[in-house]
Amino acid sequence: MTRRACVLFSFSCAPFRDPGRALSSIRISKAGAVFDSIEDLVTTFLQSTPTTNYEIDLRTTLLSLHSLFRFTYFLLHSIDKGQIEQSTSHVFDGRPELKSSPSPPAPAARIPSASMPEKKRINVVPNPAYQKSGIQSYASLLKKYDFTPTTEGPYQKLDGEIKGIKKLVPKSKRKPPPQVLRKVEEDGTTGEVKAEDQQNDALYICPVEIGTPPQTLNLHFDTGSSDLWVWSTALDTKTKLAGKDKHKIFDPKKSSTYKKLTGSTWRIRYGDGSSASGDVGTDNVTLGGLCVENQAIELASKLSPQFTQGAGDGLLGLAFGKINTVKPKKVATPVESMITQQDIEKGAELFTCYLGSWRDADEADKGESFYTFGYIDDELLQRCGVQEPHYVPIDTSKGFWQFNSESATLNSEVISRPDNTAIADTGTTLALLSDDIVKKFYASIPNSTYSPKQQGYIFPIDTPLSALPIFTVAVGDKQFEIQKEDFGFAKVGDGMQYGGIQSRGTSGFDILGDTWLKAVYAVFDQGGGRFGAVQRVEGVQNTAVPV
Repeated sequence: MTRRACVLFSFSCAPFRDPGRALSSIRISKAGAVFDSIEDLVTTFLQSTPTTNYEIDLRTTLLSLHSLFRFTYFLLHSIDKGQIEQSTSHVFDGRPELKSSPSPPAPAARIPSASMPEKKRINVVPNPAYQKSGIQSYASLLKKYDFTPTTEGPYQKLDGEIKGIKKLVPKSKRKPPPQVLRKVEEDGTTGEVKAEDQQNDALYICPVEIGTPPQTLNLHFDTGSSDLWVWSTALDTKTKLAGKDKHKIFDPKKSSTYKKLTGSTWRIRYGDGSSASGDVGTDNVTLGGLCVENQAIELASKLSPQFTQGAGDGLLGLAFGKINTVKPKKVATPVESMITQQDIEKGAELFTCYLGSWRDADEADKGESFYTFGYIDDELLQRCGVQEPHYVPIDTSKGFWQFNSESATLNSEVISRPDNTAIADTGTTLALLSDDIVKKFYASIPNSTYSPKQQGYIFPIDTPLSALPIFTVAVGDKQFEIQKEDFGFAKVGDGMQYGGIQSRGTSGFDILGDTWLKAVYAVFDQGGGRFGAVQRVEGVQNTAVPV
């Protein structure tokens, strides 16, 4: 049996033989999976009800059917709310006296259904407010992953200020202050990394329905984090006014299915000191035709200015729950909830990502971008000429989609990278690799150079396609080529462009963002503990000036 709000069902059965027969001692619980379908429930009930052999006229039959449907409606309505109980006998007239107790806030296991909801693509919307800036995107990654840059430029990790009572501790006994991301100006002075110094790295946003009736918010799907947080009416008036033209704000009071998780809070803090925080509740979240009930939603009540200036109404984390920031107890991600509630079939406990761009308008896929939940798009596999993705096991110990990537190739030269790993991150625009690989890559592009001002490698916009190298990165033991059209990320002036491949600094793994993901169809198989990739097939590489 499934919850009425999320899954359609159908059944057929004989009418009750005696519509006036008394009902008694009926008890159904969500926690105990007793019935596989509504047919089983009705069959069991009819078998427990004595029947007579007298002839039933048409009128009685219709009345019986009417009563059955009314009973089913009340039954499912009460199951939505929790356990239901009827312990006193009375004549069944289609209006049973049902006692309900509230369900726990955590998602409950869903009883398997005979029919599953129709799954569909979630079409990705290009962020209308996104303005590409290479150095700002790089600053965002320094903030998100908190690694130390190993390249010259304005953004560096410096010792933080010692404040308060810690100043009284003798210097010889003080612990080294934590390092904080700072911006070093051209005159040598240092300061905070301000909102205008970094790019909200949400190149793509996706519509998501939350609550009853649904409120549609555009969220950034991020496989590099595990929080589902949204702009909410709990924010202060100043913040809401600053973001009213760019953001939709979720109002929990307008949702009949919202429940507050008393005592639960969340806080995301980044390496530059910026943060987002608030309270937690649960509500229905609909993704690609799948309704996730009692999904934890983090309502923002405080946001640093860095968040107010970017587009998108929040973030939907698709990494693993161990890096979720909710306290005192971490909460499940939407995909983890889908699996627990059996919204997606065993063997298809996955989601997929396909990212296109304006460069692909003349390709067969017209530059489409989408996510799917619970299935792999077979039409896309056929278009790419494969029967199934190439899979590699993942290591979730750090909470990311991390896999072995122990080699790369540059113009057919194999570059060995023993023990190297990478993560697939839809919340990142660039591809960050180790310094040795990055240097070698740009050395193969004529007139490329490192720009300390941009804190990254740049190369001429008019570089002919034939002069660009063929560069691949391994997923397990198979190489996947980065499209030449994505080597250039953003214009920086003087006929040059900021490269889409840059240094990962002291990060212990490669961070493969949109620059790499646009070259593949990515399969995040959570149930199978593996990551899959399919090489994208394109007829022409469009290396026009970045926009």
